[in-house]
Amino acid sequence: MRTIVLLGSTGSIGTQTLDVIATRRDQFKVTGLSASGSNLEVLARQIVDFRPETVALAKASAARDLQHALYAEADRRGWNQGEYQLPRLILGPDASTELAGSKADVVVNAITGAAGLRPTLAALAAGSTLALANKESLVIGGRLVTQAAAPGQIVAVDSEHSAFAQALRSGRSDEVRRLILTASGGPFRGRTRDELTDVTPQQAMAHPTWDMGRVITINSATLVNKGLELIEAALLYGVGYDDIVVTVHPQSIVHSMVEFHDGSTMAQASPPDMRLPIGIALTWPERLADAAAPCDWSAPAAWTFEPLDAETFPAVEIARRAGRAGGTAPAVYNAANESCVDAFWSGAIGFLDITRIVGDCVEEHLADGHVADDALSLDAVLAADAWGRERAAELAAAR
Repeated sequence: MRTIVLLGSTGSIGTQTLDVIATRRDQFKVTGLSASGSNLEVLARQIVDFRPETVALAKASAARDLQHALYAEADRRGWNQGEYQLPRLILGPDASTELAGSKADVVVNAITGAAGLRPTLAALAAGSTLALANKESLVIGGRLVTQAAAPGQIVAVDSEHSAFAQALRSGRSDEVRRLILTASGGPFRGRTRDELTDVTPQQAMAHPTWDMGRVITINSATLVNKGLELIEAALLYGVGYDDIVVTVHPQSIVHSMVEFHDGSTMAQASPPDMRLPIGIALTWPERLADAAAPCDWSAPAAWTFEPLDAETFPAVEIARRAGRAGGTAPAVYNAANESCVDAFWSGAIGFLDITRIVGDCVEEHLADGHVADDALSLDAVLAADAWGRERAAELAAAR
């Protein structure tokens, strides 16, 4: 039985991870859950369902509310006092980091954004397998994360990077020519820049394939998410940025491909269901039987691929620029974007302003303040993250 610590348990990946575990109690034991504290009713249900020994809550002031939510959930189920035991609580902004270092077999990092960096490093230091859904921690941490990880210690939960891991089994690393990273194209595929001028946050949230949280969904609409995945792929699999191609695949059935030097291309295909990459991450290098439904080969289907329109969606090329520079540049790319998503959501900037500001922040940082890989430190990454957020907010206010 594998012990599991789940960080970000009330989010989209967190709840789906627990869905996978719920029907396989003989294979997995959830020993820890962490959450921000914004959805206590869901967290209370998870605690009652999975009986973790420890719960980490970032918002310390929500501890009493969580206790009330637990009592209400137990009462709803008709339980008497004493039929369940309250978990140990860890409170405060460093709670998830402390929980991540508790030496579970697998730590699933499903926290959103740069806040996942310290927990990622803590899980690696503890020797746990890191099932990484928090791509931002790898992107901004870069060399700090890759050097902290033992070979095979990081297993990607993103469907695209899980696809790479599966397809790479088809050959040796020296036989790989390039990686083909697929993108759905988001809700605005086929539109010109002029047609995106008046896009609303609600329109940006209407992803055609995936049901995700606010930041990731808007990142998918701008294709910033694909830029983050580009950097993640380069760091995880040691492939140069010139050897990673992004192609648009609206059906989201082929999750990514590996091209080998003999001309063969190996693709991983499955219906768009995150339970499959989650299942693989929980049991890697084994597969989890019946984690998700396979493709239906009895029904007609058409899969299409088209080039990315980099003029309308420049986020991927901005990410490529930041990734090549390495060091603190990817941290600025991510931080500026997170700040811009908040500004867009509040109506302070337009949709196209997101990538304009992100690009401006990256260029300013490279001109003055960039720390290269050979001098990278945690303090430098966190300073670049703070600068990127502040500078993006300044540029957003100026617009």
